[in-house]
Amino acid sequence: MIPVPSNTRVWLAAGVTDMRRGFNTLAAQASSVLELDPYSGHLFVFRGRKGDLLKIIWWDSQGACLFSKRLEKGRFVWPAAKDGKVSVTAAQLAMLLEGIDWRMPVRTWRPSRAG
Repeated sequence: MIPVPSNTRVWLAAGVTDMRRGFNTLAAQASSVLELDPYSGHLFVFRGRKGDLLKIIWWDSQGACLFSKRLEKGRFVWPAAKDGKVSVTAAQLAMLLEGIDWRMPVRTWRPSRAG
């Protein structure tokens, strides 16, 4: 798993992205399309057309990082919007990377009262 500091935001780029792109062109897309600074330390997640491949870029204050994951079966759950950006939590990113539907997770039982 990617070590995500607690103050880091995770941004999903809605729609599809050309997965032939590397860090520089994905950073340019984050800057122009998402209107966010790719060197802010936040994570930017992009999904390919078939939905089984994603790339994550982030700047860790020492250099540019590029993470790629391809699912052997199934597809990554992605927002239905054609363009724009969606902010998710680090926990939702972890579920996304595991192929779990992060939009409506089933929570475990919670006590109704304390004590």
